[in-house]
Amino acid sequence: MKGFIQNETIRKIIFIILAVVCLTPFISSPIALLLGFGLAVLVGNPFEQHLHQYIHLLLQISIVGLGFGLKLDEALQAGKTGFFLTVASIVTVMILGYVLGKVFKLEKKLAYLISAGTAICGGSAIAAVSPIIKPNTKEISLGLAIIFTLNSIALFVYPAIGHLLQLSQEQFGLWCAVGIHDTSSVVGAAGKYGNEALKIATTVKLARALWIIPVSVITMFIFKNKDSKIKIPWFIGWFVLAILMNTYFPVFDSFSSSVTTLAKSGLNLTLFFIGTTLSVQTLKTIGIKPLAVAVILWITISAGSLFYIIS
Repeated sequence: MKGFIQNETIRKIIFIILAVVCLTPFISSPIALLLGFGLAVLVGNPFEQHLHQYIHLLLQISIVGLGFGLKLDEALQAGKTGFFLTVASIVTVMILGYVLGKVFKLEKKLAYLISAGTAICGGSAIAAVSPIIKPNTKEISLGLAIIFTLNSIALFVYPAIGHLLQLSQEQFGLWCAVGIHDTSSVVGAAGKYGNEALKIATTVKLARALWIIPVSVITMFIFKNKDSKIKIPWFIGWFVLAILMNTYFPVFDSFSSSVTTLAKSGLNLTLFFIGTTLSVQTLKTIGIKPLAVAVILWITISAGSLFYIIS
């Protein structure tokens, strides 16, 4: 889609200018996402074909950078706090997703993609299980479109609800990590809420992402495909290394705040890139049934985890 401006050079200049603006401290995560979506609708994305690989790379680098803002005791406490909720929510969503897929007569593979994306870590989970269950291109695109759309909504809705209910930083960070699908939106929403929420949300979400491994193994048996390779999110190891370096090597104290600031800017740029991949045409491809399944799963995990956290 080229939008209202047909000149390719002008479109690239506008894209670059907005990308630079998103790196400034004046732009929040939700605004960066909106700028990206506005660009996709009004101008078009001149780099759409090559952008997806950079989104994942930039997100991973930004997450590792955030590790320099954490100490080991903080990370362990956050992981311990969110463990039970993580396990319970993953099991609940995967089972409910299977049931809803049957009720709505959804394709088995599409229902599984939506369930995995909701239960673990959004697009990363879909990318991990796709080579195992081997869905067609349309099912993968549809699953990603639904997850990214709900992620975009969550980036605005979660902070608003958090402030309305006067959730603490710890409560909101934990809720984000469990209730929002993709890591980018988790960190974006938590960062908007506060630094303490950001630390907790990042740690719990990345611990949650490791569940890609056992879920992938189970997926092989469900779909009877034992020859598939498991895609392990290795960048989480670098995130842990950053935490250890920041904890045990005082030399990093002098520039850890600068690194985390750059990481937050990188996250904003990531969300801008994600926004540019969305379009009205993409949203129109989402059918009622798969959207209904995804929304029910999302409301279930959001409301259930929130009730558990505040009770």
